[in-house]
Amino acid sequence: MHTLDAVDDLILAEAAVAEIPAPKTPAPDAPVLVLEAPAVAAELARRGRAVLHRSDLLADEAWLSPEDGPSLAGRPPADREDAVQPSVVDAWDDPRLADVRLVLLRLPANLNALDELAEAIAAHCHPEVRLVAGARVKHMTRGMNEVLAAHFADVRASLGVRKCRVLHAAAPLPGSRTTAPSWPRSARLAELDLTVVAYGATFAGTRLDLGTRLLVDRIAALRPASGTDRAVDLGCGSGILAAVLARNGWRVTGVDTSRAAVAATAATAAANGLAVPVRRADALADWPAADLDLVVCNPPFHVGTAKDSTPAFRMIRTAARALRPGGELWCVYNAHLPYLPTLRRDVGPAEIVVRDRSYLVTRSIRA
Repeated sequence: MHTLDAVDDLILAEAAVAEIPAPKTPAPDAPVLVLEAPAVAAELARRGRAVLHRSDLLADEAWLSPEDGPSLAGRPPADREDAVQPSVVDAWDDPRLADVRLVLLRLPANLNALDELAEAIAAHCHPEVRLVAGARVKHMTRGMNEVLAAHFADVRASLGVRKCRVLHAAAPLPGSRTTAPSWPRSARLAELDLTVVAYGATFAGTRLDLGTRLLVDRIAALRPASGTDRAVDLGCGSGILAAVLARNGWRVTGVDTSRAAVAATAATAAANGLAVPVRRADALADWPAADLDLVVCNPPFHVGTAKDSTPAFRMIRTAARALRPGGELWCVYNAHLPYLPTLRRDVGPAEIVVRDRSYLVTRSIRA
């Protein structure tokens, strides 16, 4: 359950101020676009506002879905009377965005993610759109102002409140609606003979990060045996691991909770002429039991700006369920993280295949 915190409160307060200037073309029913802030979306919907919502992580969108969203039961009847369900925006060419004059955003720490969002807002929302983007001060940098200034003529910061601050942006720059989008971006990894495609929020962008490099070196020689070729790149990111496995003859699927990751993996596969289906899902919770022969994984240990290994433990647990007896789970993770006991408990016998100063690669056999 998502609840309003100090950042959300400040975003809502500053949004009320941002709406004071009367638009040149009044649109009292125009929707509000809320990005990466499910609690804000739910609160505005509770107040009767029409809300469009989009988040990178599936859990933040699923929480607002009609099936799994926040129940309005138990709230005062006056609160429920005009409440409407937030609607997810799946694509930036959604025609509803043309009427959006107010966008509320929890600032991502990743400047590339912010750049893609700012570019899309300037290009697809109403020309009078105003952006209110907030975060805790300790997580904000001057680079965020500079990224917004690359797309909006008017960028300013609010006063700090409860160790939080918002950035206001307005007046999309000329050409925002006609210039070709700069995302996704691609790069050639000569060492892997692979073209990698990434969106703004894709982990590591188009680079081969050190952990993935260590794991690639160990799985590059893996070949499927007859009838045992079902694989998943769990937490697929830009799809590098999935592409390597697909070239080796595996029937591999990319799975990630991140919208940017599944799109990037699909684009990377297409750029290299590979068949890699993708699935945006909560780890392998819904995957058929005992179905897979191989899972490879570079799990996260952050959720946003907070260190949190909960998603990694869930990935390990659901991978164990999806693997057939004798199937293998290959992981790479920071050497200081306590994942090895979990792998041995939830999956089966596990060994350290290789380690360096920062990372280790483990191989676990499904018991």
